[in-house]
Amino acid sequence: MQEIFPGIFTWPWFSERHGYDFNGTLVLDSSGNLCIDPVEPGADAMARLEQAGVGRILLTNRNHVRAAKLVRERTGATIAIHPADAGHARDQGAPIDEDLAFGGRVGPFSIVGVPGKSPGELALHDPRRRLLIVGDALIGNPPGELALLSERVMDDPALLRASVRRLLELDFDAILVGDGVAIVEGARERLRELVASFPPEEP
Repeated sequence: MQEIFPGIFTWPWFSERHGYDFNGTLVLDSSGNLCIDPVEPGADAMARLEQAGVGRILLTNRNHVRAAKLVRERTGATIAIHPADAGHARDQGAPIDEDLAFGGRVGPFSIVGVPGKSPGELALHDPRRRLLIVGDALIGNPPGELALLSERVMDDPALLRASVRRLLELDFDAILVGDGVAIVEGARERLRELVASFPPEEP
């Protein structure tokens, strides 16, 4: 695991099909440690998760079940997701224990709705660290840039673009991505560049 910020660790799993890393995140927090979109952990990463302890596994969307069930079994953590994405996650074998609500809070994070890829897609915003954690709303590929996934995998591309535009209203300098390479500084400007490439705002 790499400590990317104090108390925040990430570990990768390379997707041959996509050609870039998928990333899991561990956030140490006094109210209970959080594991976000866990990917398959190697022995060292799993040992760190077990040693640190995990209170909750947070899934940013229905397609990020990944290694959630394994981490739950090894740590005793609960799994939480927005209810709009819960059914699909359960179909992929994830036992969902809790709901996450847009506008709610979990640990140091505000839960931000970014629907469009899926109806329950969410991001996690930590204003103190000026940090945003996203799942499939944005990808960090090519490295150093932000992009959207292909429209063919989106439920509603126009809605996702509108959701991503609204992220610019938040105060952040770093973005950790579930897919691709994190941007640890200057991320808001990279997002502004992406949004500038969007079609004119849809009604």
